[in-house]
Amino acid sequence: MSTDGPLTPTQSDDLRAIAAVMIPASTEFDVPGADDPVIQADIVTTLGRDACLVREALDELACLASAPLAALDPARREAVAMELRAKGGAAVETLTRVVLQCYYRDDRVVRSLGLEPRPPYPRGHVLEDGDWSLLDPVRARPPMWRRA
Repeated sequence: MSTDGPLTPTQSDDLRAIAAVMIPASTEFDVPGADDPVIQADIVTTLGRDACLVREALDELACLASAPLAALDPARREAVAMELRAKGGAAVETLTRVVLQCYYRDDRVVRSLGLEPRPPYPRGHVLEDGDWSLLDPVRARPPMWRRA
């Protein structure tokens, strides 16, 4: 285990490789991929309590690939990533969530969505009214909490 961060160098390389498979760069929308160095740095520095599950997912990925993912050709990377996705589990869900949250808070990505990259407060963001009937199934289910 590296003392510089929560991931070993091999895991960091594999994280970059799987992130590129998950969200590749787009010239059409002028956005970086999730393997962008700025986004990768954000992922690694904000892992926190998710580090253990992310390491688990990356180790599972390397096991499925029988080698470090970063060492594979792009077609094989894609196949291994799809295999991991199909397998699922808490570690895979955590890896996916961490990559997505860091990607979609990058200023370049936020701008590409037509939003101003800023905190939601104090000005807030206006949401258009939607179809509130979509919440009816949630309202209809019994409470999930214990009454005091």
